[in-house]
Amino acid sequence: MNNNEMLLLKLGEVVLKGLNRRAFEDRLVSNVRRRLRRCGSFQVYVRQSTIYVEPTTEESDVAAAYDAARQVFGVVSIARAVPCEKTVEAIAATARTYLAGEFARARSFKVESRRADKLFPMTSIQVSQAVGGLLAEAFPDTAVDVHHPELTVFVEIREKHAYVHGPSAPGAGGLPVGMGGHAVSLLSGGLDSPVSSWMMARRGVELEMVHFVSPPYTSQQAQDKVLELARLLTPYCGRMIVHIVPFTKIQEEIRRRCPEEYFTLIMRRFMMRLAQAVAKKAGAKALITGESLGQVASQTMAALAVTEDVTDLPVLRPLIGMDKVEIIRIAREIGTYETSILPYEDCCTVFTPRHPATRPSVEEVRRAEEALDVEGLTTEALAGETWVRVKP
Repeated sequence: MNNNEMLLLKLGEVVLKGLNRRAFEDRLVSNVRRRLRRCGSFQVYVRQSTIYVEPTTEESDVAAAYDAARQVFGVVSIARAVPCEKTVEAIAATARTYLAGEFARARSFKVESRRADKLFPMTSIQVSQAVGGLLAEAFPDTAVDVHHPELTVFVEIREKHAYVHGPSAPGAGGLPVGMGGHAVSLLSGGLDSPVSSWMMARRGVELEMVHFVSPPYTSQQAQDKVLELARLLTPYCGRMIVHIVPFTKIQEEIRRRCPEEYFTLIMRRFMMRLAQAVAKKAGAKALITGESLGQVASQTMAALAVTEDVTDLPVLRPLIGMDKVEIIRIAREIGTYETSILPYEDCCTVFTPRHPATRPSVEEVRRAEEALDVEGLTTEALAGETWVRVKP
C-alpha cells in the first residue's frame, strides 16, 4: 500500500440540491467523519463535488475507512487514490508504482483524465495521451486499448494535486442521513421491516425503532434478534434507539374480547397508536412500516386503511409495490437476511386468526374495538416501555 493513499468520495444527488446544497454537503461530511472515527485519524473536507479523506497518522486504517465510507448514504462512488504533483511525469510515475500490481495482471489499459482545475495548461485528452505514452513504455507487455481495456487508470487534476486511482466502487447512494427528517420505524424480526428502514434511511431519514414484545409468547432470543437487526443497520443509519414496548396484555385482551377475524387488524391498530406516541415523544414526524400490498391479509388496501385510521402522522411504506423476491435481494445485499430468517417468533404471529378479514371496513373494526379499554391499555403499555441504544 502507498503511504500517501487516501480516498475520493463522489457525491450523488447532493449536487442537485441548489441553494440547499451546502447544508447537504456539511451533513454528509459530518456523517463521514463520524463513521470513520473508529478507523483512525482522517482529515475530511469537500471540494468540487468530491469529499477528500486523507489519513493524518501512520496508524490510520485506509482499508477500514474505505469499507465504512461505502456504507455512508450520500456517497455515490468511492476510490482509493494517491495524490501527486500536477505534472505528466509525476502522474505517470505515481501510476507506475501505485498500480504496478494491476498492470501485472492486465493485458490492456487506457488512461482516462478529468481536469477539474481549468487553469491546468493541458486538456484532459492531452493528459491521457501523454501519461498513456509513458505507461506504455513502462509496461511494454500491456497493450493500449481505448475501447475495451482490462485496466483503466484514472487521473483527476484538481486544485492542489493530481490524483491517480483505479476503478471506483459504487457507494450507498441516496441522501445524507439527517437531511430527510426524523421517523420511527416499526421493527419486527422479519425480512421486511429492516429493508424498509434501510430504504428510508437512504432517503436521508434519521431513524428510531419501536419493537413490540409479548412474553411469555415471545422469547428473549426474539428480542435479541431484533436488536441484532438494528445493529446490522447502524453502519448505514448511524447509532439509534430501539424502543421496546410490552404488548402481552393488549394481545390477550384482544383475544378475549374481539372477533377472531379482526385480531390482526386490531393488534396493528394498537401498534400504530403506540408507535405514534413514541414518535411524538421523540419529535419524529412520520412512521415507517414494512408493509407490501397484498402480501398478507392485513396488507390489502382495505386493511391498510383500517390500521392507518388511528394515526395522524404520515405512514411511509417504501416496500408497498415490491414482491418478496425483491425484498430478499435487498436483505441479502445489506446483510440482514441471515438474521431475519432465524426461527424466533415475534408478536405478529401470536394469536393469528384462522380466517382473517381481508375486506374490513373501518367502521366494523372500530365497533369491534369498543369492547376494549383502548386508552387504558395504550397508557399501560407505554408505561412499561424500555429502550436500548444500538451502536455499530
